[in-house]
Amino acid sequence: MFNWVGFIQIVIIAAMVLLFYRGFIQNTQSEKLVRGLLGLAVLWIASFVMAWAHLDLLGAFLHWTALFLSLGLVVIFQPELRKFMALLGNVQGWRRLLRRGGVRQKDTRALDAIVAAVEYMSAKHTGALIVFPSMLDESAIDKKGVILDAVISSELLLTIFFNKTPLHDGAVIIEDGRIVSAGGILPLSQNNLNWKYGTRHRAALGLSEQSSATVLVVSEESGDISIAEKGKFTKYDDMKKLRARLEKVLNK
Repeated sequence: MFNWVGFIQIVIIAAMVLLFYRGFIQNTQSEKLVRGLLGLAVLWIASFVMAWAHLDLLGAFLHWTALFLSLGLVVIFQPELRKFMALLGNVQGWRRLLRRGGVRQKDTRALDAIVAAVEYMSAKHTGALIVFPSMLDESAIDKKGVILDAVISSELLLTIFFNKTPLHDGAVIIEDGRIVSAGGILPLSQNNLNWKYGTRHRAALGLSEQSSATVLVVSEESGDISIAEKGKFTKYDDMKKLRARLEKVLNK
């Protein structure tokens, strides 16, 4: 007999899983882990179906294959599993995410400061790497660097990325409208990139592959401004378009 209550619960669960997948897993390194787990689940189910159908030999083969692959997944995806569990266990991040909502007063001072600093660094060919992590991306960053917890200003960003300062090669992490830290170390992408991309671009792409973070890069060689998201680069020649994108990033 059809049960509307059960059907509605299934729809709600499916919607929650889909939103979580699209928001935090799709187009990241964790997507490979999820696909592997789904394939493994299919094997386990198939082994039970074979046993139920009295196909004992085939059922035993699938059972032991699934068991062997389960042990293999733990070894192969150990870094992804660690980061995935850290993401699920980030209680503070979940609380801050759930508290978000309502009407927030629009403050463009941080946005103005970032855009002005990035435009100046682009013109002067000063390399920069700025990370805008979501509430649940902290575990993907290898080392945050030196904790600053400072108000965002153009002067501070320009000082950090000045090529004579100790922190200029690392990443600046911006969260909740403040500069959390500088000199951060990001995971490098293992993909084969174009020769024109250096370590900054490889680090930006690497973090975007493993998380839902948005990473802005200013090339020291060309002065080009790019944003890495979900394992892809988007180049910005128009400062108005860059400002519009950063406004969405800061308000997400």
